[in-house]
Parts: sequence; structure tokens; C-alpha cells
Amino acid sequence: MKLKIKKSDIVDVLSKIQAIAGRKTNITITTSVLIRTNKNGINIISTDLETGFEGFYPAMVEEEGAIAINARKLFEIVRDFPNDEMFINEIENNWIEIRDNGKVEYRMVGMDSNDFPSIPSVDDIVYFEIDSAAFKKMIEQTVFISGGSEEKRAHINGTYLEKLDKEGEKKIIRLVSTDGSRLTKADFECDSDLNLPVEAGIIISKKGLNDVGKFLEQEGKIKIGYNKSNFVLKKENETIIMRLLEGTFPEYKDIINRKEVFSVKVEKLLFLMSLKRMSIMTSDSYKGVIFSFTKGKLTVSSTNPDLGESKEEINVEFERDPFQIAFNARYFIETLNVVDDEKVCIRLIDSESPCLIEGEKNKNFLSVIMPMRI
Repeated sequence: MKLKIKKSDIVDVLSKIQAIAGRKTNITITTSVLIRTNKNGINIISTDLETGFEGFYPAMVEEEGAIAINARKLFEIVRDFPNDEMFINEIENNWIEIRDNGKVEYRMVGMDSNDFPSIPSVDDIVYFEIDSAAFKKMIEQTVFISGGSEEKRAHINGTYLEKLDKEGEKKIIRLVSTDGSRLTKADFECDSDLNLPVEAGIIISKKGLNDVGKFLEQEGKIKIGYNKSNFVLKKENETIIMRLLEGTFPEYKDIINRKEVFSVKVEKLLFLMSLKRMSIMTSDSYKGVIFSFTKGKLTVSSTNPDLGESKEEINVEFERDPFQIAFNARYFIETLNVVDDEKVCIRLIDSESPCLIEGEKNKNFLSVIMPMRI
């Protein structure tokens, strides 16, 4: 293998695949990135055995070949390389040389490309287009809910993707995420004539979806599709394939479609900063903050016998009997961080029922948070 390539063409992708190559597997070679050449350029391939990535990038190839190189060290070399033009040559016995025109030279030992695990080929998938920025936002609004490191249940470790096809209306692609104490859903409205996959719903690894989000830009279109085994995302020169999680996602529609007794609107930023200040007094043992609603006012308070107490008042439109309910402050903070609207609606029933949070205008996002005992 012998080629010349521009640093600017590959440094970004080498940075993004670190999350995939950095995961521990039972095969050492997955910490490497596979570089395979053809006459027009190079393919860069990475996998953690659950998520696979392959991208094509232009290069001047003098001799074709393939080699697996430590992904982290290759990225660090390319990132800090002083020139945009780089020469990569395979020497012998899986060693490679990375150099410029004479001042900088690295020699690295690689691994046999034949030992690199293959990424599954997917030929039976129906793809449909979606805005890159929209899907990126959907991922951000769902994958932040994660289970513990020891969690084994698919519906906790994964995000549920389904299509809703209502007759005479636009089709909807929906992502839903839960950890048992809270739930979020994010919708994207598609054209009514869009050809969607026949499978009803799938569970995608949250880790894998988080990796996908790093490859999505704020402009342009992407293609996504899935079958019973894999989820695939395609860009112009890059493809990500993820193995689906096996399991059943719990029925959630009743809880997000319920009718609230009352709702309260509040300025998102004002509410968010108040919660951050009140959460200073929380700890692993005392995680809750209390929302006290009285006429025209919401008081957020925190009491921790090990640290102290705090409270803050916010003006709201509230004309009902006084009402108290407690929540995990972190759950509310993380939810408000992914809401785009300037105002949020807090929809409530009583102190023991879950609370629904959504933007004042954009109804494509909804969060459900279970209360804590006061």
C-alpha cells in the first residue's frame, strides 16, 4: 500500500470513530481502524462488533493494499501533523510509514487486515430520506436517558424507533427512550407518500445512536432504513450499520396521550437556571426538589440534612388550590436542556402521577417524569 492523502480529508472522521474503536471487545483488533485502498481513494472502516462504520475518502493511490492501524494513535498523528499533505506507505510485515516531504516521519506497527471483523452487508433494506439536522435533534432528545452500566434490559439500553402511518395524514418517524423513571419521545413528520420499511418498530442501541449523532451535520439529507436485524444510516460517502437489540419495548402511548388536570407555563431558561441553583443542595442520598404551586407563584426548594436548604420563587400563571410535588432535579435539568422553545408547559394531575413536559409551540418533543415521594 502506497498513497498520498490530505490531512483535512480524514482528520474529522478519525476523530468521530474514536467512540467506536475505543470500546472494549473480546477482539483486540477492533481498537484499530482498517484502511483499504482502491484506485480512487481509501475506505476507512471501524467496528465494535455492534456498530460498524465505513467511509470513502479521496487519495492518490500508487499501490493498493489494506492494513489495520491503532485508531487512537493514527488520529493523534494526523491531528497534529504539521502539513496537509501526507504520505502513507506500507513497508513490510504490517509496518507502515507516515511522513511528509522530509521533516516528519512516523513508523507504526499494524495488524493483518484479514483479521479485521467484517461489517454485515445489508441488501434487503428500504431507505427513506430525512433531514440530517432533524434526525440529529431527535437523537439528542432521546439518548440522554440511559440506564446503569449493569443494565441488561433492551428497552433501557436502547431507543425505540417506530413509524406511525395515519390514514390521510403525514407519516411520523418516532424515537422513544426510557429508563423506567422517565420517558421522552421525539417525532419527525414525513411526506405522506414516503415509502417506509414494513417492520413495525425496532430497538437501537443508545450507544450506537449517540455515535451516529456525531456524524450528522446541520444541513442536507441522509438516508435511513432497517430490517429485522440491522439499522442503517447512509450519507453521501459514509455508512453506519448497527445490530438491533432483541426485546420488547413497553407500551407507552397511554401515558403520553393522557389528559392533564392542569398545566403551567414557565420561561425555560429561568426555570432551568433555578433548578440548577436548587440542585446545588442535592446529593446521591437527597436528589429531590419540591415544586410548591400557590397563586401566581412556583417555589422550588431543596432540603438536605447533610448540607442545608435552599428555595427560589418563580412567577407563573396559577389560580388553583396550593399543590406540592417532588422530582429528581437532574431529570428536569436534562429534559429542559433539549427543549428548543422559550417557554415550556408542565402538565400535571396530582402529586403521585407522572408529569409531562413539552415546548409551548413545538409538540414533536414530549418528556414524562415520575414524581418522588415528599
